[in-house]
Amino acid sequence: MRPELAARLGENVPRYTSYPTAPHFHTGVDAVVYRGWLEALEGGDEISLYLHIPYCDRLCWFCACHTRQTRHYEPVAAYLRSLYAEIATVGGLVSGKGRVRAVHFGGGSPTMLRPEDMLRLGTVLRDSFVFLGDAKVSVEIDPNNTDEARLDALAEIGMTRASLGVQDFDPKVQKAINREQSFLQTKAVVDQVRSRGVDSVNLDLLYGLPHQTRENLCSTVAQALTLEPDRMALFGYAHVPWFKKHQTMIDEACLPGPTERFAQSRLAARAIVDEGYESIGLDHFAKPGDALAVAARAGALHRNFQGYTDDRCETLIGLGPSSISRFRQGYVQNMPSTGEYGRMVADGRLAAVRGIVLCDDDRARGWIIERLMCDFAFSAIDLVENFGQAGQRLLLQARSIALKDPAQLLELQGDSFVVPAANRPFVRSIAVKFDKYFESGKARHSAAV
Repeated sequence: MRPELAARLGENVPRYTSYPTAPHFHTGVDAVVYRGWLEALEGGDEISLYLHIPYCDRLCWFCACHTRQTRHYEPVAAYLRSLYAEIATVGGLVSGKGRVRAVHFGGGSPTMLRPEDMLRLGTVLRDSFVFLGDAKVSVEIDPNNTDEARLDALAEIGMTRASLGVQDFDPKVQKAINREQSFLQTKAVVDQVRSRGVDSVNLDLLYGLPHQTRENLCSTVAQALTLEPDRMALFGYAHVPWFKKHQTMIDEACLPGPTERFAQSRLAARAIVDEGYESIGLDHFAKPGDALAVAARAGALHRNFQGYTDDRCETLIGLGPSSISRFRQGYVQNMPSTGEYGRMVADGRLAAVRGIVLCDDDRARGWIIERLMCDFAFSAIDLVENFGQAGQRLLLQARSIALKDPAQLLELQGDSFVVPAANRPFVRSIAVKFDKYFESGKARHSAAV
């Protein structure tokens, strides 16, 4: 690796699941603004829904999600009552104008819900929103709290894709991150999911974990591949103990350094591609016939808070504490505190507390960053045609970056700006060059690779 690239391994930059990123949201965008955006939806709009389940029955020390541990079900039941209230309020404001194209249940651990509550949640959603007949329903599954009854309930509410967290199958690594989960346990859930007609299974793996080596990571990848998932994600562990205090339970002395992390990511990615999977963006992989791979080849890949997606909906409505919604006008985020969120939605109020309104420059920069993250390239012609003067100004900036950067992370090839193949692992470091908020922000981020 060239020295100037090796020096970038430890850079801390955003993951760019949105632009502007969440640390730049502000309280000027509140429930009043959110209500206006919901009411402005039009009859032909297609929307996606994200539902956040902010509870787990154990706390994985590597996790950076907004969640909390509980060994009792009453807090979960109480939360669901709040979620039903928010769904009713938001659904009433949408009032059938938007049609649901996709639903994603995330967490936390959605499979903590009891089967009867999963069924009720599905009913409340369909009573409150108009669903398209071929709407996709994705669920994040924890094999440790999943049983036949829960899978039956998920199948009944229309689950079409299951995403299972694996992380690493090595017992020493699992103990270090407080996530014990055997291969056989994972295989059983994958088999049970498929037996219920679910046509897409995704597995999430991590590199850069404590005690993780290239050898044991490759062993995990090999075992995961025997399950023949339709998609795989290979994320770098984000060690952010200043943001998630439970990560202090992880011994930093046992974490691989930047060079070793890079080696792990490249070796694991190569093993997945060698089995016939197509590389999707920075860290996803899919079988050639999977919708994600088809979208990537067509230049129709997108990126949102769940990662890479073929979801083309411009509007994403987030439900639950800390959830973020995206509209053509901007972003809005719900109150993160579960208790305060419950008090806000109990009397029919919206829980939005912060966000950002997009200007033309934001939209143009966001488009560049999304295309870099998805395609490792963007067209100069499309930039100007789509964004006019804002695009023209950024075209000049892009040319300057391509011509003056000694590392040559971005090259001008014809009328397109392209990230050379060798530089693609560093695409987040390239995207940050188009982020006008980055230098003025105080947020701390995870490693670039």
